[in-house]
Amino acid sequence: MRLIHLGLGSVGTTVGAVQSNVDKALAYVEEMAAASVTLAVFPEQLVGGYPQEDLVQWGTFVDRQWDHLERFATATERYPLCSVLGVGIAHQGLRYNCAALVGGGRVLGLIPKEKLPNYSVLYEGRTTARGFEGMSERHRGVPFGDFVFDLDFGRIGLEVCEDMWSADGPIRRRTYAGAELIINVSASPFRIGIDATRRELVATRASDHQCTIAYVNQVGAQDGLIFDGGGYVNQNGFPILELPRFKPIWRSAVVDLDRTLRLRTENTTWRDDQRSWAASGHAVRVLNCDGVETARWNLTYPGPKSRSFFLPLETPPIPAREKYCEDLLDALALGLGDYYEKTGKFRTIGIALSGGRDSLLTLLIAHRYAQRSGVSIETFSMPSHVSSPETKSAAATIAAALGVRHTVLSIEEAFHREVDALRAMLENGQSPTPLTLQNIQARLRAQRMWNWANSSGGLFLQTGNMSEKAFGYTTVGGDLMGSLAVIANLPKTVVIYLLEYLLEKHRYAGIAQTLAQPAGPELEEGQKGEEDLMEFPLLDACFYLVAAEKLAASETVEALAPMFPEVSRADLVAHVDRFIRAFSDNVYKWVQSPVSLHVGNLDLDRERALQLPVVTKMEW
Repeated sequence: MRLIHLGLGSVGTTVGAVQSNVDKALAYVEEMAAASVTLAVFPEQLVGGYPQEDLVQWGTFVDRQWDHLERFATATERYPLCSVLGVGIAHQGLRYNCAALVGGGRVLGLIPKEKLPNYSVLYEGRTTARGFEGMSERHRGVPFGDFVFDLDFGRIGLEVCEDMWSADGPIRRRTYAGAELIINVSASPFRIGIDATRRELVATRASDHQCTIAYVNQVGAQDGLIFDGGGYVNQNGFPILELPRFKPIWRSAVVDLDRTLRLRTENTTWRDDQRSWAASGHAVRVLNCDGVETARWNLTYPGPKSRSFFLPLETPPIPAREKYCEDLLDALALGLGDYYEKTGKFRTIGIALSGGRDSLLTLLIAHRYAQRSGVSIETFSMPSHVSSPETKSAAATIAAALGVRHTVLSIEEAFHREVDALRAMLENGQSPTPLTLQNIQARLRAQRMWNWANSSGGLFLQTGNMSEKAFGYTTVGGDLMGSLAVIANLPKTVVIYLLEYLLEKHRYAGIAQTLAQPAGPELEEGQKGEEDLMEFPLLDACFYLVAAEKLAASETVEALAPMFPEVSRADLVAHVDRFIRAFSDNVYKWVQSPVSLHVGNLDLDRERALQLPVVTKMEW
């Protein structure tokens, strides 16, 4: 047996907080050393935080990362373990995203990321240079390039996040070069279902390349990106350890590297491929880390709790609906909470609570965060002459049930003053349009929320959903406003689905009251959202097929016809045509919206996701 004790630390970092980030890792190292961990693994860009974006253009920002990497090395010198952590470096005028191996009080090597993601919410290729096969240089006297490392317990290879997601990543040649253990430091953003994808990916790579993989992900939020944390140890396709997600944590597992070595001797295609690779003259340089000692004493063979190697691991299944909803709610609460805490600018949270679905879900997500943090939440109902008694009651009921301060302030008097002022501004014979009368109400509420936020130090949450944002069913300067958009990337059908789930789970009367009323902004008498737009399932289907699948109008109609047989073809054509025109015409609106939390592959954020021109014509 050749037992080693792997420690995986999922750390929550903040971009630029080089001292705080390293201090968090050092606290974990102290605990790991006490538990006789052999090798400690931390996330991508641990030192400087991730994503660093254009901050890497500031030389001082990159240089300070090196200072704190060396501080980490010095502080861990007294421990009999090695560590792998992410760091950014500046080398010969270029910036690199690296995994650093640290042990014996020094930096033993730097492995640059080779596969730079330039899709969805990630744009690393804009600022970062790639590592490449055969790269062999030195940075500040430290080996920097394409290496594997011989430690006192075996040979290891390092890689960074996206390197694993490519089938042609560096793991292939590094395992062919003898690396038994591959360490992947990662900062992989959350999206629905991503945990299952990662788990399968790690298992596939460990099986394909006949190696043990230790993978750890960053946890926490940075601006609108949410990192759900977690991590895996997988030995040649067999799961050994899985870290909990959505919280900073470290866990450890013992593995027998002789098992990995033995499996390589079996008559597999990997063995044949490795021979072909070696015969072709390829080579990865091996660095011998002499003098670095790691703890491998008092380790016991990792036997199963059931005491039977032939029985499956006991993992209670979670119903798909519960997992979907809890993952989304945990992610959004984490994104909101980290924005609130990491900015350090706010003393409370405020929501304009209308009694409708969107503001209700926003409140419930904020309350989820507040339950663990103790932060106060304030809600404000600002009814006008068209607000219904039912929605006003629903808002008051849920606020009372959650124990949050609820203030009712009518905007009726202010509304009439604004209408009179507008009439004075218009030429003779002109009158405010019905749409303007709606928008005045929305803008009055936003103005009051901004005034409250400025005076109270409150975080003003924007409460709009993605479906209405895509259609332009929102008011610039009104309900589009806020400091942080919590549910801006949730379609309306998902908003309703989450509320129904939370109603079943908590039985809040306020949720039941809200769901009992037709959805609508209540900016004119009897207004209903589905009458103004179309049925929400149809609206979300149009949005998905056009914006995600990039289907033409005719293709969208053909795809929708079997899904909505109750809708005539003529009506489908009209709905699709109307959606496409509204979607194109209202890009100018959603590019003005606040920072939004990203939870899917199709998010309306021009900086990070769906990049569309504001000025365009639909002639094509």
